[in-house]
Amino acid sequence: MGNITIKGKTFRPYISSAQLEAVVERMAKEINKDIEGEKPIFLATLNGAFMFAADLLKRITTECQVSFIKISSYAGTESTGDVKELIGLNEDISGRTVVIVEDIIETGVTMKDMIDRLMPHNPKSVKIATLMYKPQKMTVEGVTPHYVGMEIGDEFIVGYGLDYNGIGRNLADIYIATE
Repeated sequence: MGNITIKGKTFRPYISSAQLEAVVERMAKEINKDIEGEKPIFLATLNGAFMFAADLLKRITTECQVSFIKISSYAGTESTGDVKELIGLNEDISGRTVVIVEDIIETGVTMKDMIDRLMPHNPKSVKIATLMYKPQKMTVEGVTPHYVGMEIGDEFIVGYGLDYNGIGRNLADIYIATE
């Protein structure tokens, strides 16, 4: 794992694929314990959480349903604060446990918006599983992830589903911006 350059921006190795695998395994064990006996629906957010969701869901041992919702609030390396729902929810979630599978939570704006969109559909509960969490960046009250892979600082990262202007999602490891 050496430095990489994406669109003129340099990134250095940050989290290896082996470390990510261990984190996903731990999170799956926590979730399996909590949802035992239920038939939850996992809502994976696109595009960023696709790799995390695939690896996590392979380890879920209970009967479940999987769906995808595409939301976005990023432009370049910054959150715009403007959430756009691009692909909506098509499944009936009434009375069901919903587990949102997210790549990264920073301000909480996107999660708050997503939860607000889910609540009128009367879920039994809504839980959040995020690979990365930046608690120091939170600006929204009442959005606390139930399952956290790693807490990180205010770094910009790319890889394992996370991108820089659309590039880098396919990287197996996670890299951190050097500038």
